Amino acid sequence: MSFQAYLDAIEEKTGLTPRQLLELAHSRGYDQETVKAGEILDWLKTDYGLGRGHGMALVHVIKKGPEIDAKHVGATGSHRDDSDTLWLDGRATKPS
Repeated sequence: MSFQAYLDAIEEKTGLTPRQLLELAHSRGYDQETVKAGEILDWLKTDYGLGRGHGMALVHVIKKGPEIDAKHVGATGSHRDDSDTLWLDGRATKPS
């Protein structure tokens, strides 16, 4: 599953766009330098019922931003994506 597909599935499950969840994470004090992945995963599991795979996609966005390594773009692996920048504003507004 691509990183973008994980984020799209998170939106479908929670009703919140990745950007909205990112804002909630920041309001909880989760920042790039100090937050541990486990703390974010616990929050996402408790509040939204997200498992580790989906949670780790959001951990990436919280800790590293929407950019992903170019090695995933156009690749054939399980985390292949069409772009090196993840769309955070929701599936309905994603450009084709």
